[in-house]
Amino acid sequence: MKPPRAWQRMLSGRRLDLLAPKPEDIEIEDIAHGLARVARWNGQTVGDHAFSVAQHSLVVADIVAAIEPDFSARELCAALLHDSPEYVVGDLISPFKAAIGLDYKSFEQKLLAAIYGRFDIGEMDAYVISAIKRADTIAAYYEATLLAGFEPEEAERFFGRPALPEKIDRELRTLTPLSTNAAQRQFLDGFKKLSRF
Repeated sequence: MKPPRAWQRMLSGRRLDLLAPKPEDIEIEDIAHGLARVARWNGQTVGDHAFSVAQHSLVVADIVAAIEPDFSARELCAALLHDSPEYVVGDLISPFKAAIGLDYKSFEQKLLAAIYGRFDIGEMDAYVISAIKRADTIAAYYEATLLAGFEPEEAERFFGRPALPEKIDRELRTLTPLSTNAAQRQFLDGFKKLSRF
């Protein structure tokens, strides 16, 4: 019996093997295209457009730059690409990941390692990973309260109450979901700026 297909064909023409992803099968245009079309919060956000993982990734990279001003472009690029496996597998909300009971995290990590390898980012140390996770949680608080209908007290229970420099706090309070094309374009622009390390 023939084994089931475990690869995804990308618009670039690449075929990405999901079980054994190779860096050479990954293109930034495919990542940007996919992430701009994946909705955060399962699409349960206000606005004319879904709040995409591409836009979320830009927000996380901006937060990391604000809370860790000494981070290099390579570390900020790692922050921008922190959710990049979702260009293939989508954005499963945390409660669903817990409910399905699979080792979903190791699957995502294998794909993320291939993505980081493709763009010469390499492995990040524990401090950088922790800073990206902290920024991801901060972004979730702002997204939850501004876009996903959470009351501040409820969001604080799940994500904590962020304390950010006033400038970035002010910028985050104006979060508005972008169109798919705008999110894709901004993600690619952000990557091009950061990938010159």
